Amino acid sequence: MRAAGSLLTSHRHLDVFPPFVGLQHGEISQRVGVKMPTTPSMSPKRPRKTGVPSGTHVAIIGAGRGGTALMEIFATDPLVQIVGVAEIQANAPGIALARRLGIPVTRDYRRLLDLERVDLIIDVSGNAKVWELLQDFHRMGVTVIGGASAKFMWELIEARIRATAEIEKTLNKYQSLYRLYVKETGVAVTEERTRIACEMHDGLVQNLAGVNFKLGLSQQLIRKDPKASLATLRQSKAQLKLAIQEARQVIFNLRPLHYDKMELLPALTNYLSSYETQYHIKTQFRVSGDEQILFPRTKIFLFRIVQEALSNVERHAKATRVTVGLDIDPELLRVTIGDNGVGFDMDTVLRDPDKWDHFGIRGILERARLVGGEGKIESKKGRGTTIVVDIPLVKKETIAHGED
Repeated sequence: MRAAGSLLTSHRHLDVFPPFVGLQHGEISQRVGVKMPTTPSMSPKRPRKTGVPSGTHVAIIGAGRGGTALMEIFATDPLVQIVGVAEIQANAPGIALARRLGIPVTRDYRRLLDLERVDLIIDVSGNAKVWELLQDFHRMGVTVIGGASAKFMWELIEARIRATAEIEKTLNKYQSLYRLYVKETGVAVTEERTRIACEMHDGLVQNLAGVNFKLGLSQQLIRKDPKASLATLRQSKAQLKLAIQEARQVIFNLRPLHYDKMELLPALTNYLSSYETQYHIKTQFRVSGDEQILFPRTKIFLFRIVQEALSNVERHAKATRVTVGLDIDPELLRVTIGDNGVGFDMDTVLRDPDKWDHFGIRGILERARLVGGEGKIESKKGRGTTIVVDIPLVKKETIAHGED
């Protein structure tokens, strides 16, 4: 604020400054429900409106950092009404805020002292002369705070505002993570549906189409060549059995775990056995630890990670052997999948996002992230590929309703 001499103008010079910036004198009393002092040149007093909000009526002297902080916090409190702000500097940061909030502004702080409805006057002007004169102000029911007490007060309020901003920042961060989680979950579901559709088209549908063709051929041969027709029927029966096996495999892949028990190890053992029979790739399964400490959701994601990794081996690796390792510790779950296939150049693949999808890397890494883990892939041409996924574990007994 300006020097104290500028603030302490005599009453005969009050008309030099507008009573409240941007408002007529009578409008102030109507808007905030206060009774303003009058001079002979001012209009007669209008009756104060009824229905003034209950709570504490606060006047603030100074619209610098301190006054701005007070206005920001009081404006959101339904039990506080700011009835006026005094500031002679037109470019003070709190002036624009006061106008935006509809708070009356005056250039003479003594007009705030004359308000009829005021319970608390806070001086954050930083002007020692103003505070010295305010200490001589005594009026029943009105409390004056200034000096070191007011500074401490607005510093606390500023700290609260900063803490609130930090909380909002953290909340926005977690909201962004949640949106990413929803997006990645949707991508994973879409990829899983596409994979299942491809499996059904390449396996089950092709076999059923072959059975349909052979049955039609058998029907044509039944009179011309009964023996050939019978042979075709036998082939159709064998192919139909294969189609039934394919259908069972698709159903198993859709629900690999027994949902009543959620047993991961038997599901992985059955899947590896079926995988070995179907693709003629030898499998080895190694386990350490107790699967009972794993959440059902983690088991499902883990099965899908192994399933996708082995699907990539079958499509790209040209491997003859694949090893799956599962290490379950109280604090960490580690999955290791390695093959003896052709491998690939990591630098080339990682530079090209399209190749991530081609080699199935993105799906594995995204699934790992969805359960709070991370994946690492190592590969060299002619040396095979190794995938390591680490998932931090939280002890069930420390989490209520952990079966998410």
